[in-house]
Amino acid sequence: MTANNYETDVLVVGSGAAGMMAARAAADEGANVIIADKSLIGRGGATIIAQMTVAVALGEAEEDSTELHFEDTMDGSRGLGDAEIIRAIVERGPEVINEVEGYGVKWARTEDGKRSQVVSPGHSKRRCVYVDILNTGGATANGLKRAIWKDEKITRLKNVMITRLVKHEGRVVGAVGFSMEDMVPISISASQVILATGGLTEVYERNSASSNMTGDGFMLAAEAGGELRDMEMVQFFPIAHLFPPLVGIDPIMWDPFRYKLGGRLLNGEHEEFMQRYNGEVAGKYTATRDLTSYAIFKEVEAGRGSEHGGAYLDFRMVPEEKLKEGFGPVIEILKSQGVDLTKQMVEVAPMAHFMLGGVKVDKAMKTTVPNLLACGELIYGMHGANRLSGNAITEALVTGRIAGETAAKDLQQREDEIVKKELEQEWAQLQSFWYPEKVEKDQESILGLRRKIQKILWKGSGPLRTEEELQQALGEIEKVEAEVKEVALAPQNSYALSLVEKIEAVNMARLGKAIIQGAIERKETRGAHVRLDYPEQLDKAYSSLFTLNEAGEWTFNKVEME
Repeated sequence: MTANNYETDVLVVGSGAAGMMAARAAADEGANVIIADKSLIGRGGATIIAQMTVAVALGEAEEDSTELHFEDTMDGSRGLGDAEIIRAIVERGPEVINEVEGYGVKWARTEDGKRSQVVSPGHSKRRCVYVDILNTGGATANGLKRAIWKDEKITRLKNVMITRLVKHEGRVVGAVGFSMEDMVPISISASQVILATGGLTEVYERNSASSNMTGDGFMLAAEAGGELRDMEMVQFFPIAHLFPPLVGIDPIMWDPFRYKLGGRLLNGEHEEFMQRYNGEVAGKYTATRDLTSYAIFKEVEAGRGSEHGGAYLDFRMVPEEKLKEGFGPVIEILKSQGVDLTKQMVEVAPMAHFMLGGVKVDKAMKTTVPNLLACGELIYGMHGANRLSGNAITEALVTGRIAGETAAKDLQQREDEIVKKELEQEWAQLQSFWYPEKVEKDQESILGLRRKIQKILWKGSGPLRTEEELQQALGEIEKVEAEVKEVALAPQNSYALSLVEKIEAVNMARLGKAIIQGAIERKETRGAHVRLDYPEQLDKAYSSLFTLNEAGEWTFNKVEME
């Protein structure tokens, strides 16, 4: 077996904002770093397509403090936020905003030179900075990419699929996988491993994720013995595009324009309805994302939905000149596809957008497994049962920096030969996984099964949940997982996309089971988790704890919140 073997101080898996910041931070502390991604470095994950704002208590627009940011985030979490994690993140928010500005991320500024800050739902102050209303994530990713690109301490490995973390005497000592470009096995021995692989919302039929956000890091951590928390908590973006069909438009782009221009959210009877659910004043749009999603679905349930099962977004009362100014070039893109916002409404509806639960870490971003850290959307703790707008990139930047610093300051002896030896075993297991004997399937089945997984999760464990639908979804997802494992792929000598897709499909099915099991057990409505058969919130909050047993099945426990 020909293999590529690497050794480094710190291995970072994933290269969104969290991963690149972790690599930058570890190198700043003197460590040698390898950053590996199954996509292109700096181009995968959610950061590159993120819009809108970053919440940090700079106090440049009005008096503010990290304590107020902490309180708003705790309140927004619906009782499930980890106070220690939240405080660690918000306190370093202003610092990382200044840092990435040094990498060329040009935050919008007012005429007097201060950073422009706006208020977003759930925040009590104008604390959210931005580059421009549609490109904040892309600009942040590009700045971090420049920051790591020419550093000799940072080695970049693109199109590398990490399939297993290697442990020795209870601690993580590296990782193994393969190059997708030439099907060469790869081992990476490291003193510390940081997982920064992003979320998992690709498991849902209707989602805003990059197609590679299939939850790999959650499974890597769990298979290494790590804890996952609150896997049933998935945030659904309330006003994602539904109809008419549009090409080249981000489905969640409507939100910033709604806040900027005052777009009205209407039901099928063309009336504003948010005041029925949280007393929101028409035109103010202060409801958090969980409440807005709930309101839209309740209107649909009551027979007051839009034609295609959502709500209408109406900009017709906005003067045409203001529309052109606010939308910029997007207005012409819409017109080219037959959408004239001065004359017609569009339809919007919730869409899976962000993973709220995840890998359990402490304030230093250490997981429950020695030498394994995690950061970004992959972790649990910042958001609880509901994420406030603007807190995602803050979380990615700060937790990435903390993880990189922690890893670099805790370097230990590597186990290069052990990691190389483990690669042989992993490669043999992958061959059996990809090419099972006596199974008459083909690789075209994988995409069909993947779509089946997405449909099961959306229908059975989507924004509105019931016991009957959850139990049915659990049975269906177990059957699909077995079907995926039976698919026999054609041997690959070059770019291995279908082999990656089979790994991803199994991960999606296994994580789907965790989401469903957690949703079955949580017999209440709390934030993003809405049980129509249990509409009330329990007095005592608890966190769902998931681990894998020796058979590779999920075990579930409840941990009461303090």
